[in-house]
Formats: sequence, structure tokens, C-alpha cells
Amino acid sequence: MGKTGTDGLLADKVAIVTGGGRGLGRDIALQLAAAGARVVVNDLGGAASGEGHDAGPAAEVVAEIEAAGGAAVANTDSVASNRAAHEMVAQAVDTFGQLDIVVNNAGILRDAIFHKMTEEDWDSVIAVHLKGAFNISSAAAQVFRGQNGGRMIHMTSTSGLIGNLGQANYSAAKLGIAALSRSIALDMARYNVTSNCIGPFAWSRLIGTIPVNSEADKIRVERMQRMTPAKIAPLVVALASDAAQHITGQIFVARSNEVLLFSQPRPLRSMARSEGWTPETLIEHAFPAFASALTPLERSPDVFCWDPV
Repeated sequence: MGKTGTDGLLADKVAIVTGGGRGLGRDIALQLAAAGARVVVNDLGGAASGEGHDAGPAAEVVAEIEAAGGAAVANTDSVASNRAAHEMVAQAVDTFGQLDIVVNNAGILRDAIFHKMTEEDWDSVIAVHLKGAFNISSAAAQVFRGQNGGRMIHMTSTSGLIGNLGQANYSAAKLGIAALSRSIALDMARYNVTSNCIGPFAWSRLIGTIPVNSEADKIRVERMQRMTPAKIAPLVVALASDAAQHITGQIFVARSNEVLLFSQPRPLRSMARSEGWTPETLIEHAFPAFASALTPLERSPDVFCWDPV
């Protein structure tokens, strides 16, 4: 690959990038390869809502990596299939002799206001994001355990960490991924496996499906368009490196030139009564005491209201 500041950082490593054919996944795959990793580029090649199958996107990224002097192979299976996930891991090991890094990036969107969301909308998004992350991670865990080491990096979202309108399925999946990552970090620490999450702010075809119904929506979309996927990938490369062995169970947000370390749920206030609580005493004493610490009903753009740096 070409000369960059990360040349050799991931030398002799092998990575799987799901959803690696377009958008954020493409930039992650390219930058992992630029750092020396050999890459399995997985992409079903479907539409943003999940329909269809096209081998082109994965093949194109593989061609880009190879043209730059790197090594890569395409995979066009769905991460929603547990069988396909195990075959993907086997493909990495059979092709390159090992597996060291998993990036769970594949995703789809089927947004709908909650009372209009169908079971199919729910199931399809959960299957790709949350089940897909489990499928790949579970298959990779067997390899990582045997070799006593590995990196798992998962894409969460502030839609789950904070909240957004019309994304109950996506938000639930993305918050679930944060919990999954934390559990993997705890369970796999004894095998020197790390697991971290990134909430990316970047313009992609999925973000491009956001409806623009107001001037505020237009401003938000214009702001997102200035945040390119290439700004997110360096954090993935860094977390995938040996230098990040001590970082696990964490949630990061990458937003243009900003990197944020996110808090995780912990107690804010505590009250106790030796005689226990009744509904009346909760209403009279506990709820007023907690009032100043209640989390506001905010959306992601309410919290990230400043222009990206």
C-alpha cells in the first residue's frame, strides 16, 4: 500500500469488515489495508433497506486494495445468517491463515414512527445490526480464544445512545450492540480479546435516507454531509492495533475531527427509607428529589447541536 503514517501498524494482521463495500465500511477496509492488514471485505450489496444482492461493491473495494499493493478477498454473504458468519470467519482463516480483527459495520435502515413500524421493519433491522454483530463476533470468538488474542470493533449510534425520532428498531439494535460489546469485553478479557464500540458521524447512503421535512432537517443534513467516512476509519485502525490492548469495553463517538469517549449508565442519585417505599412516598419524596437528575427527552441532534470541528 502507499506510504502513510500508519504503514505497518497492522502488519501481519487479518481483518473482516462487514458492510465493507460502501460508505464507512469501504473507508475502514481501505485504511486497515493501508496499515498493513489483509482484509475480508464483506458486503451483501443490497439496498439501504436491505433488499437485493450485488457482488459489485465488495469486489470493487478488493480491487482498490489490490491495486494499491494490499491483499483482500470479497465475501457477499449476509451477516444475518449464523452459518454465513461462520463461513466468513473460515474464509479469512483459509485464505490468510488467521483472523485478528473483526469490524461489525454492516447495517440497514427501515425508519418509521413507532406506531407505524411493522414487525418486518423491526425484525429485519435487528437481524442485520444486532444479530449480525453477534453472529460474526461469536464465530470469531472461537478463533480468538484459541490464539489468545483479537480485536472486535462494533458500530453503535447516538440514535441508540441518546435517541432519535422514527428509529425504534435501529436505536434498539444500536444500544443492544453497546451492551453486547461490553459483555464480550468482560467474557473475553481472559483471552486478551478487546471489544469496543464506535458511534460514527459520517455521511453515507444510510444517512442519506433521512427525510428533509423542515429547515432544521436541511441544516442537519448539510452538516452531516461535511463529515466524511474517512474521518472515522483512523479510530478503527487505532483500536485494532496492538497499542490498544488496554482499551476494552468502551464507547467512542467520532465526529469529523472530534473523538469523544462516552459515559455508560451508572447510578445518578440514591434514596432509601428504612420502612420501604409506597407509591405515595415515592411520589412525595423520591420523584421530587430525582427531578434535577432526570435525563431530558432529547434526540441526538439536540445533544450534538454544534457544528463539527
